[in-house]
Amino acid sequence: MPAAGVGRRFSERMPKQFFPLNGQTVAQLCLDKLLRVPDVEQVIVPCDMGNPNWSDMPARNDARVRLIAGGCNRAESVYQGLLAISDVAEKHDWVLVHDIVRPCVTLGAIARLKQEVSAHSVGGILVAPVSDTLKIVDAKGVIVGTQDRQDYRLAQTPQMVRYGELYAAMGVVLASTKVTTDEAEALEIAGRPLLAVQGRSDNIKITRYEDLQVATAILKAQEESVCV
Repeated sequence: MPAAGVGRRFSERMPKQFFPLNGQTVAQLCLDKLLRVPDVEQVIVPCDMGNPNWSDMPARNDARVRLIAGGCNRAESVYQGLLAISDVAEKHDWVLVHDIVRPCVTLGAIARLKQEVSAHSVGGILVAPVSDTLKIVDAKGVIVGTQDRQDYRLAQTPQMVRYGELYAAMGVVLASTKVTTDEAEALEIAGRPLLAVQGRSDNIKITRYEDLQVATAILKAQEESVCV
């Protein structure tokens, strides 16, 4: 669970993963969700270990949670996480990579991901359909075309990949000048495409401050519908 980002677009005060949400913090909610997933043996968190907010995180009391120093970007942090389990992980073992700021993922969605990807040689990710019309806009802000939204999906996390596949792909990315935004892109570059598994549209990523209000409403609705 890469967590070294500072999220200055969100706030200059502190990283967005430490903001309060639903009586806890965004990070605690995400960690708690993964710790409730069956078969999870370790949760590696590449992060800024000097940030004092980690000392108040209840999830740190779970023996499966391990903080390590993160990298300068997501790819470096994920790679450091993979290195941290290199002494125990086999190449065919499964690794889940989840955003530290995606607290609304449900256990049901993760279970569906595990079930549909379990027999795949590489892995898969949760995705959501695109509901809005997609416009192509040039540098001057002029609409120059429309894309068929049926051809697109919104990438989410967790992304579930076999350890050896992800380790090799991240090594290739870090050895190049390519900047990737998620692990699936690294596998695409390596010529190892993943499955797209239907997720939920409410599995949002906290990117802007107003997303906290949206996430609060989502979590309340999930609790009321006994959606875990």
